[in-house]
Amino acid sequence: MTSQYMSSRLQKIMFTKDDARTLVGIVGNIIALILFLSPVPTFYRIWKKSSVEQYSAVPYLATFINCGLWVLYGLPLVHPNSTLVVTINGTGFVIEIVYLSLFLIFSDRKKRLRLVVIVVAECVFMAALALLVLTLAHTTKLRSAIVGSICMVGNIMMYASPLSVMKLVISTRSVEYMPFFLSLFSFLNGISWTAYALIRFDPFIVAPNGMGAVLGLAQLLLYATFYRSTKRMMAERKAKGELGLTEKIAADPNKNNGHVSQINAV
Repeated sequence: MTSQYMSSRLQKIMFTKDDARTLVGIVGNIIALILFLSPVPTFYRIWKKSSVEQYSAVPYLATFINCGLWVLYGLPLVHPNSTLVVTINGTGFVIEIVYLSLFLIFSDRKKRLRLVVIVVAECVFMAALALLVLTLAHTTKLRSAIVGSICMVGNIMMYASPLSVMKLVISTRSVEYMPFFLSLFSFLNGISWTAYALIRFDPFIVAPNGMGAVLGLAQLLLYATFYRSTKRMMAERKAKGELGLTEKIAADPNKNNGHVSQINAV
């Protein structure tokens, strides 16, 4: 009687695989939320300057469709017991809508039209996939395999999307247009979801997130390599701007007082 009681107590105390998976999934949700929110300073800059400058919409377009696909994958009718996948990707989907809306507002006409076409195409694709899978595939195993395979491609696209920005970083030797926190939390997100998928093996989550961790690490290495040269270039650009302003003031002494007072006010 005593041994049975102790055995039942130990079973309650023991940390099961499911418990570990849930815990890692919660950590993954937190990190992924921070990842989704990490571009906020970038979009504040876009809003303040009323221009998207050289920032690319590609990472946000890739994340938008990626989140939509993973929400579909995590539905009970497709892949049961994946609530944590649905919660974070549903949140990310809404956040990406906000980011893409800001790109639409502050892009020029040509970029805006291209962006609208891509977003509409992504929405049509997700709706068509959901309709076909839920009506033609009659088991959750088959639905998981179909949607999971497509999700894996989408996730790889999301993680690979900064490659164009990485190319810009290497060619310009500047990380000005590659947000640091986006790179950092892409790396952490890849690590956490890889761990989540390894506890109860899910190849559709392991493969893309393992790749994401590697690409995130590559971005961080680029930051370490070009951070100093970026600071130097930005300082030189600022100094040239101040020099140009000084020359302009000297050339028009009648406006000198007004310019000086304006500079002091700033």
